[in-house]
Amino acid sequence: MAYVTGTTHASTALLIDHYELTMVQAARHSGTADRRSVFELFPRRLPAGRRYGVVAGVGRALDAIEAFRFDPAAIAALEGVVDPDMLDWLASYRFTGDVWGYAEGEAYFPHSPLLVVEGTFAEAVLLETVLLSIYNHDSAIASAASRMTLAAGERPCIEMGSRRTHEQAAVAAARAAYVAGFDASSNLAARAAYGVPSTGTAAHSFTLLHDEETDAFRAQVQTLGVGTTLLVDTYDVAEAVRRAVEVAGTELGAVRLDSGDLGLVARDVRAQLDSLGATRTRIVVTSDLDEFAIAALAAAPVDAYGVGTQLVTGSGHPTCGFVYKLVAREGEDGELVSVAKKSTDKVSVGGRKYALRRLSPGGTAQAEVLGIGEAPADDGDDRSLLVPLVRDGEVVGRATLDEARARHRASLAELPRAITQMSAGEAVIPTVFEQ
Repeated sequence: MAYVTGTTHASTALLIDHYELTMVQAARHSGTADRRSVFELFPRRLPAGRRYGVVAGVGRALDAIEAFRFDPAAIAALEGVVDPDMLDWLASYRFTGDVWGYAEGEAYFPHSPLLVVEGTFAEAVLLETVLLSIYNHDSAIASAASRMTLAAGERPCIEMGSRRTHEQAAVAAARAAYVAGFDASSNLAARAAYGVPSTGTAAHSFTLLHDEETDAFRAQVQTLGVGTTLLVDTYDVAEAVRRAVEVAGTELGAVRLDSGDLGLVARDVRAQLDSLGATRTRIVVTSDLDEFAIAALAAAPVDAYGVGTQLVTGSGHPTCGFVYKLVAREGEDGELVSVAKKSTDKVSVGGRKYALRRLSPGGTAQAEVLGIGEAPADDGDDRSLLVPLVRDGEVVGRATLDEARARHRASLAELPRAITQMSAGEAVIPTVFEQ
């Protein structure tokens, strides 16, 4: 069974790349596999045009580290990939090192050390692909979701993109969207695994099933109550709204619009609902929304947004471009030596990083400050960003989704107001290295 959620304890050890095993096998032969090493997971840049990113997937990554065990099935699958001695070593593999990282829901910027993984080379390098897979996907979804919730303001957003992505990615996407401010999801697996609130009523097929639209509305109201949401654009919208209020009364919970010029149609529907006395009936809109469409509907009488395809594909940026690089390793004297990749366009900065968000006396973020080898100086207004996640191989940094959601809100509240602009721009604060 593949690793999917925090309630599944199947091994994650095969969610890696072939070369991670061959590197460890060769390092064991050269006597370097047990050298103390520091790896960092970070972005070289933000996706084009984005002003900030959002960290998500931390909890899933901790689950993955705990489940990273080469069980008998995994060992059998690797026969012929590595030598028998390596298979014996893998059978007893346990990560015994330390991990620090940004808290889930935190904003990030270019070069932010989102994870700092310290252990032997052999232990730490094997985690590369599974950690990148989780962080790149979940943070892409959370970053898109954050922009959408900013555009929506106080109006709730509902994640409903399960049918537009891989079935396992859909669960992670629902979780990441919830971290970044979405109120609910259509995905029941995310509800079961993570406690993400779920919601849903009916599709067009339910209306088409019945001989008359009124019959469909009546069945839904009788089953789910007058507070339900009725889908009113299967046939004629104005006639459907009239029938919806006739069936449910003026206390009808909401109507949903899924097609047409949503802004114009919403205005017409609001006027009609008010004329029928259904002044408290809400209007929910769906149909390929993204942050730009949501922002364009800011002046329309819309009460909630349902977002699918654009959310689960990162709204044009389905990955964050995170990398996992060795930045320091044990030297001959036992001390850590900085190392870095120097190739063109893929330069890394060597040395273990410490991260701090420099804040003004009023609490507004001014810079992402990264100390190399030691923590940067805190003038008293600043905030340290790295928190302990794993110590001596044991997870110590679990947070609830409610805590992650609160962290996201607090982190955004610190950032300059330019984050609310949907137009393309540069990172709202610079990244500064201190050595």
